[in-house]
Amino acid sequence: MIHRNAPLIETGRLRPARCVVDDGWPVRRAAERFQVSHTTAARWATRYRTLGVAGMSDRSSRPHHQPARTPTAVEEQVLRLRREHRIGPLRLAARCGIAASTAHRILARHGLPPLAALDRATGEPIRRYERSRPGELIHIDVKKLGRIPDGGGHKTLGRAEGRRNKTGSGWAYSKNTWRDTCRDLGISPRWTQPWRPQTNGKVERFHRTLLEEWAYQQPYTSDRQCQEAFTDWIDWYNYHRPHTGISGQTPASRVTNLPGQHI
Repeated sequence: MIHRNAPLIETGRLRPARCVVDDGWPVRRAAERFQVSHTTAARWATRYRTLGVAGMSDRSSRPHHQPARTPTAVEEQVLRLRREHRIGPLRLAARCGIAASTAHRILARHGLPPLAALDRATGEPIRRYERSRPGELIHIDVKKLGRIPDGGGHKTLGRAEGRRNKTGSGWAYSKNTWRDTCRDLGISPRWTQPWRPQTNGKVERFHRTLLEEWAYQQPYTSDRQCQEAFTDWIDWYNYHRPHTGISGQTPASRVTNLPGQHI
């Protein structure tokens, strides 16, 4: 915490300014007394003389005149295209005839977040959240992958062979199994909005990671080899892989009831 009389905050600036203006001290003496430069003490005294106590407040460093600033009409065009088409600085720059860095500064100046932070369907900022304890809310979804016959599937033998291994269709939460299981475990299910994967974004993002880092990371020659690789990968994912969403920590580091922790 900064002391209220520190020399570089409003109260601290007022003390040498009053010594110069009200008490008639030489500027150099006030500067030495309050351990600031001569020019700093003179600036504060001048502000106090012309504006009073209000002159001690911080001022914006923005210049009064900006002849090289992007014209207002161009800024409005950038903002309109961003709202209507949800495109980033590079494409905005091409449409508006400006540099991509200029488009980026315009967006930042008006407080518009990066596209990665927006829901592409609605354009609204993504609302990130974290529950108070592990297991309080669990996202569930099903991801079907084709079977891999002994000898390999389409990644090793080609598409024609891979067509023989397609999975069947049908809804995963069939009959009363899902309802009865939730009832027996005291779980209150909440359904996501149809055709809106954004409402189940956490598990959808996990599916993408799962495919990139395990399922499609290398060609497998059998289902057994694929499953064995999954066991190793899930251990890596939970205990060793840094996660950007939790500041580089691992999921296991955020769980407080792991065996041996006794919390």
